[in-house]
Amino acid sequence: MKLVPEPSAAFDIERLLAAMRPRLHRYCARMVGSVIDGEDVLQDALIKAVEAHAVAGDIGNPEGWLFRIAHNTALDFLRRRNRQEALRGPAEADMIVDQLDAVESRQIAATSLRTFMRLPVPQRSSVILMDVLGCSLKEICEIMACSLPAAKAALHRGRAQLREIADEPDDAPQQRLSDADRKRLGAYVAHFNARDFDAIRAMISDDVRLDLVSRTHMRGKAEVFRYFGNYAKVSDWRLVPGLVEGHPAILVFDPNVPDKGPKYFVLLGWSADKVATIRDFRHAAYAIDGAKYSV
Repeated sequence: MKLVPEPSAAFDIERLLAAMRPRLHRYCARMVGSVIDGEDVLQDALIKAVEAHAVAGDIGNPEGWLFRIAHNTALDFLRRRNRQEALRGPAEADMIVDQLDAVESRQIAATSLRTFMRLPVPQRSSVILMDVLGCSLKEICEIMACSLPAAKAALHRGRAQLREIADEPDDAPQQRLSDADRKRLGAYVAHFNARDFDAIRAMISDDVRLDLVSRTHMRGKAEVFRYFGNYAKVSDWRLVPGLVEGHPAILVFDPNVPDKGPKYFVLLGWSADKVATIRDFRHAAYAIDGAKYSV
């Protein structure tokens, strides 16, 4: 799916951000190796986009412009983590980008975030943009601010390296919830599944903060309690304690769709055995795409 240029800056920025958010997150998450960090990068990029839009003047390709902001924000994040590598490699002007068959394209699109992190930044970015998001070489050059030969070289090398490591065993140790995390998450989940929200209320701190990702923020027990009331009105959820990218988390399944993976997840932060923060991805279900999780 390629970016579709729009003729001018006269576009609805909020509508565009809402429509592009899943694809932008997919890019950010694979660039930084985490669906959770990817959402942080995405939120930073969206703030920058809203601020820049007011003074940007004519924007001929709003979608490409957004990807460029997301790309630069991801690089800033990587620099802060001291993982930045050289953006441009040696140009190979005669490099021809090989065409992938449908099977290999699907394999690359399904590559784990952890594997993408093994590629140097320019290779990672070019492969994600073309093979995961369907951008053209021209669009890759615009987003990465690099020459066509450099983009071709990065794409060729990135694909070659992915082929080399595709059959390597995953040597990451299987992570499990600690007994303490399982106990407190289990209590929260049991009360939630029983719709005993009065018991949940007793578990949250007075100044609890809620981030309903992509929707709203709330603070304080009285305000956040309305959030639980909204869950009481629907029946499309069943909570299970687990891990997402090594973080203790709540995986949310749809009981009406058995034998399917989790729809989204919720992260809890604790302080003195009270729930201090809730980060709920119900309205950002795209974030589960590519996440490494276990129960």
